[in-house]
Amino acid sequence: MSEQKLAAELRTEFGKGYARRARMANLIPAVIYGHGADPIHVTLPAKATTLAVRTPNALLSLDINGEGHLALVKDVQRDPVKQIIEHIDLLTVRQGEKVTVDVPVHVEGESAPGTVHNLELTVVSLEAEATHLPTAIEVSIEGRAAGEHIHASDLVLPKGTVLLTDAEALVVNISEAVEIAEEGEETEAAAEGAAEEAPAAEEEAAE
Repeated sequence: MSEQKLAAELRTEFGKGYARRARMANLIPAVIYGHGADPIHVTLPAKATTLAVRTPNALLSLDINGEGHLALVKDVQRDPVKQIIEHIDLLTVRQGEKVTVDVPVHVEGESAPGTVHNLELTVVSLEAEATHLPTAIEVSIEGRAAGEHIHASDLVLPKGTVLLTDAEALVVNISEAVEIAEEGEETEAAAEGAAEEAPAAEEEAAE
């Protein structure tokens, strides 16, 4: 994953009032922490930052008053209604440093006809180099038959990454699609039967 370059500005103001003014100025408050150093409070350009953090575990190369900082996005806090970014937590990292991240699982392909797949695990935890983090782990279900299971240990991981999620954890389950159809047919048949019985019940009541 390539790093995103952003210009950051140091800030000395805090609180909801300042955060509101910053957002009105198209800036996002953020804090950089890690390696035992004191936290660095900054603001980031809203538009460029919003685009950058669309990628999970985005790696940012920050220019703070001419000084470079490499940081990993650890938490993005959004307004629950408007979904605009209110604050970002960043973890400072170094070239070659190993970090722990949760990476989304993406399913590729189609399982065998008459089957459906269930994604049981949407993310897996990995250890990887901070500057070489995968954006997703792809898992193919092409032609998989009903009853087949894909566990975390079956995933093909990028070179240099280590699986931290339990190897036996179920990631994808393939099952018969016909079972869902039959259940739907039974429900429909029960509804039709109830509809047919209703007029007869009304006639008996009238007598």
